[in-house]
Amino acid sequence: MSRTTKHNPERGDARTRLLDAALCVIRAKGFAGTSVDDLCRAAGVTKGAYFHHFKSKDALGVAAAQHWAETTTAFFAGAPYHAAEDALDRVLAYVAFRRSIIAGELADFTCLVGTMVQEVYATSPTIRDACGASIFGHAETLEADIAAAMRDRGISADWTAASLARHMQTVTQGAFVLAKAGNDPALAHEALDHLDRYTRLLFDCTHKE
Repeated sequence: MSRTTKHNPERGDARTRLLDAALCVIRAKGFAGTSVDDLCRAAGVTKGAYFHHFKSKDALGVAAAQHWAETTTAFFAGAPYHAAEDALDRVLAYVAFRRSIIAGELADFTCLVGTMVQEVYATSPTIRDACGASIFGHAETLEADIAAAMRDRGISADWTAASLARHMQTVTQGAFVLAKAGNDPALAHEALDHLDRYTRLLFDCTHKE
């Protein structure tokens, strides 16, 4: 993804600069803690430019979630975990890739939409739905490989490719929460290590001879 991890976004039109700034600032300060001044300062634009593009803070939140979805979709589409020939190897490589990009400051690797939805799920349905579209949309990209791995191994179970894909997002988002709570990225690594072990056991132990 063109994962924006700096507080000085790439130069471009004011709207894009504000959205790139939002990806950084909101992950660092939270949605409620991020002010218009913060965003304008990080983007290098005026308040007039902000209000020209976004009529409210909720409008900015929705647009930021959509911008995150677009940039992360491109990032994961080009990631190396797609290269493996075996479907289960691709699934495990996805987990390994998610672990590998947990690096740097907490705000650099944690999830914008996961951060926002925890704050606004009950107060801003429009932001909640935009965040949900991003999280569930990403989960859907894993379903084909999981389903293929199940077919390859003759697995018929009471869980589905879709449910496992969502569980992977549950673990990943929870890993970010624990890393924040403990102020320690190693806690996120630990969670992804357990996800790798769980996935391997799930496929091995449910295999039908």
